[in-house]
Amino acid sequence: MNSSEEKTMHDTHKFELIYSQDKIARRIKELGKQISKDYKDKEPILVGVLKGCILFFADLIREISVPIELEFVNASSYNGGIDPDEDVIMSSGPKISLTGRHILLVEGIVDSGHTAVEIIKKIKLEEPASVEMVSLLNKPECRKMPVKVKYIGFEAEDHFLIGYGLDQGQKYRNLPFIGRVLNSNK
Repeated sequence: MNSSEEKTMHDTHKFELIYSQDKIARRIKELGKQISKDYKDKEPILVGVLKGCILFFADLIREISVPIELEFVNASSYNGGIDPDEDVIMSSGPKISLTGRHILLVEGIVDSGHTAVEIIKKIKLEEPASVEMVSLLNKPECRKMPVKVKYIGFEAEDHFLIGYGLDQGQKYRNLPFIGRVLNSNK
């Protein structure tokens, strides 16, 4: 943990460190290398799921060495709480044709699977060549819908996590590390 992380954690006392900034950076570098190898000569479209993917997405694309295109979808199943809802709210999606293209859906976290399943369903309507997922955090024990995450940064326990793009009531996304929220009944 660097001094910035210690100061932020000391000042807030609302969470404990789970993944440090350095550990996240190392893992993203590894994911970028693997994706570059797997998508050589495929020119994938990376579709980021806003808002939780934003920091992960930005760092990941800089570690991918093959040509890529970028798109975003705005979707969420949290809708203000700390537990995912079954209802997924989608307010936008990719603006280019996905037909015949290799799609890599980029999530900050996959837990219940509701959001991922709904987005993949929508993407598959355009008949892409392939659809795979990459997520910084994967919480398989929280799964309510079956979804395969091909590229996983970290397997996370069933805790409410914040930082590095993940929020609690739209706060804490800007933290450079990931912490576990204390007293969230998770």
